[in-house]
Amino acid sequence: MSDHPTDEAATPNLSFDGTTPYEDYVQASVLTHLQHPLSDDPGELAFLVTTQVMELWFTLLVHEWTTATSALRHDDLPRAMAALRRSLPELESLNDSWKPVAHLTPAQFNAYRSALGEGSGFQSAMYRRLEFLLGDKSASMLVPHKGCPGAHAELEKALTEPSLYDEALRLLARRGYPIPAAVLDRDPSLKYEPHPEVEAAWQRVYADDDQDSELIQLGEVLTDVAELVWRWRNDHLVATRRAMGAKAGTGGSAGVAWLEKRAAKNVFPELWTVRSHV
Repeated sequence: MSDHPTDEAATPNLSFDGTTPYEDYVQASVLTHLQHPLSDDPGELAFLVTTQVMELWFTLLVHEWTTATSALRHDDLPRAMAALRRSLPELESLNDSWKPVAHLTPAQFNAYRSALGEGSGFQSAMYRRLEFLLGDKSASMLVPHKGCPGAHAELEKALTEPSLYDEALRLLARRGYPIPAAVLDRDPSLKYEPHPEVEAAWQRVYADDDQDSELIQLGEVLTDVAELVWRWRNDHLVATRRAMGAKAGTGGSAGVAWLEKRAAKNVFPELWTVRSHV
């Protein structure tokens, strides 16, 4: 027998009874046939594919942050940290998804804007689940999904469950940090609002002589997430401002004005304000 592989042995298997194992696993033919442009403008496909890619990143981030939220609830900090750290390059990739459409001129965007009709990104159910996990809750945002029972049920569940940050603060409380009852027992379906005693608790965390403590690491990875979310919102704002200026957004939104309000707010607010007192 030869010690060297034959040409035949080095040749990959090219014959399958049905579809390829790659197709069966990735479902590539499904993904690559989901694009149905509604205009004759060649730039619409870039916009459509970019939007669909973003939906896939939303799906992955929801998975990671749901995993982290559950792990924090069960005091499994290593598992939570692993999921949060995985989400950072995923968030960076989500943000990079803006690049194909980030420099559209108004004329380029207007060439296919009518194809969107009443469609708007704020109607994305998966993005709304992502925002709910970050603590940005709003029951009114379930209304657009009342015609899709499955999406509505998932959003209703996400609305009423504690957010990622809620579970992080509950973990701090279990570790002996003074998180007030008003925060621990709050209605999780409401938008999180900053609290001075939460800031004070984070100040105690960051005052630890061991600057590599696991709770400081938790605070820092949550801050990394918050920073990348801010960059996502800001990139959305800039791309929209370039493409359509101050015109009203699709779906009846206020367009740039609404995005400016979103970009001005940080998630996990006390992790930002505490830095003035450490």
